[in-house]
Amino acid sequence: MTNSPIAYSCYFTRNRQGEQFVPEHVFSYQISGTLTISDGITEHVFNEGDFRFIRRNQLLKFVKQPPPGGVFKSVSIYLDQAALSDFSMDYGYKAEGNRGRPVEKVKPLEGFGLYQSFMNSLLPYVAADQLINADLQKLKQREAIMILLQTNPELKDVLFDFSEPGKIDLEAFMNKNFHFNVQLKRFAYLTGRSLATFKRDFSQVFNATPSRWLLQRRLQEAHYLIKEKGRAPSDVYLEIGFEDLSHFSFAFKKMYGLPPSRIY
Repeated sequence: MTNSPIAYSCYFTRNRQGEQFVPEHVFSYQISGTLTISDGITEHVFNEGDFRFIRRNQLLKFVKQPPPGGVFKSVSIYLDQAALSDFSMDYGYKAEGNRGRPVEKVKPLEGFGLYQSFMNSLLPYVAADQLINADLQKLKQREAIMILLQTNPELKDVLFDFSEPGKIDLEAFMNKNFHFNVQLKRFAYLTGRSLATFKRDFSQVFNATPSRWLLQRRLQEAHYLIKEKGRAPSDVYLEIGFEDLSHFSFAFKKMYGLPPSRIY
């Protein structure tokens, strides 16, 4: 492995940036501070000492909040498809009966002692910022999989479901998820399309390019939130998919003739 599946997050200030697409399953522990995760409908709040499992192929927003006078810290282990496929072949696990049954995107986990012991075993590696060898990484991944299966047997049908997203209704999906700041290839993948097919279908459905439609749709939502809901531009731009306040203000003024601060 070129990249370690073990990740350590440490922030001294509030953070709302980062990839909003989750490509692999994640098993995490909140060491300090608060992590808020939202899929646009449901919001989960994780505090110090909490454990969580996040299902792959999800669009999620994260807000990392340090405790007063402290530091936000969390440790995660990513359970990628290659590691799970190897585990499946070695131990004979297969997904069964998961079709048609809703699966939690973000699953809070009860504080089993096994979780705490496992996460504590990761800290010497991440705290020292040293890269552990590939064989040891695989062992830690397998240990995480075994612990999750022992404490939550129903996760078998999630962990070993290797199917990819199928082709779904493009218009409904985009109207629901336009505010997520991800690359077009992520939207294409989640709607069961290649990037080229996504762009072609998008043009047929919306009569516009994805980039142009996303910009206009996000600005329309921003206008609504500012004018009708009384929200501040500085609180809105990240929420509706912009990375930079100045870029948002420039695009908003170009579309509406006034900067967002002048909308009442």
